[in-house]
Amino acid sequence: MRAALEKLGAVVLGWLEHTGRTFNLLLLVTVELLQPPYRFYPVVRQMYFIGARSLTLIVVSGLTIGMVLGLQFYNILQRFGSVDLLGAGVSLSVIRELGPVMTALMVVGRAGSSITAELGIMRITEQIDAMDCMAISPSKYLIGPKLLAGLLSVPLLTMVFDFVALFGGYFVGVVMFGVAEGSYVNGMIDTVEWSDVRIGLEKSLIFGLLVTLICCAEGFYMHLTKAGSQGAEGVSSVTTDAVVLSSIAVLYSDFLIEALF
Repeated sequence: MRAALEKLGAVVLGWLEHTGRTFNLLLLVTVELLQPPYRFYPVVRQMYFIGARSLTLIVVSGLTIGMVLGLQFYNILQRFGSVDLLGAGVSLSVIRELGPVMTALMVVGRAGSSITAELGIMRITEQIDAMDCMAISPSKYLIGPKLLAGLLSVPLLTMVFDFVALFGGYFVGVVMFGVAEGSYVNGMIDTVEWSDVRIGLEKSLIFGLLVTLICCAEGFYMHLTKAGSQGAEGVSSVTTDAVVLSSIAVLYSDFLIEALF
């Protein structure tokens, strides 16, 4: 019994230490980004990697999810004779919940894993240590642009996802099942308020920061979390951890935000 409690305590302390290290990195990067020199090209390059190169995935997934939502809502509402509410149901589901969450999860799978693997390889090949030796802050020049790019790219991708998903719901409801176009559009206009849009954008900002922060921290501190395996196996393990932790953080923070609002 004592051994089990000691093991549990060690796991909890390890998680607390890792969480504190991650948010300490966020604080360090925030302070360093406020100090000159200011470099904008790395941020633009990371926005291209995180945002522009994820656009195709966002469009495809948004269109598919919007069509599935339209199909499911139509089948449900048809049973109660409320097909005119199809636009309201699809728009609220996408703008408040599915848009920010699915966009963040797509970014985790496509860009977050690459960020973690990149920083992990730089750590095990001692490139980060070399930057320290040259008095170059690796947290500012490697992690800062990624955090800013994630903070800016995820809300923009969420807007694209929302638009495409609403079009997918429109295609299924209006084109395939013959729902009146006016009732679909008016349902969206009458139901969606600015507070719903604001909550969706705030969620996307928080998710973008969480995703990039966790993925960067996992790769940057690989020498501490994966001290026993520093090769290819360690990089693959820390990349998997980053994807899992980021996804859980997105889903749990979505629940907390929705409960607060």
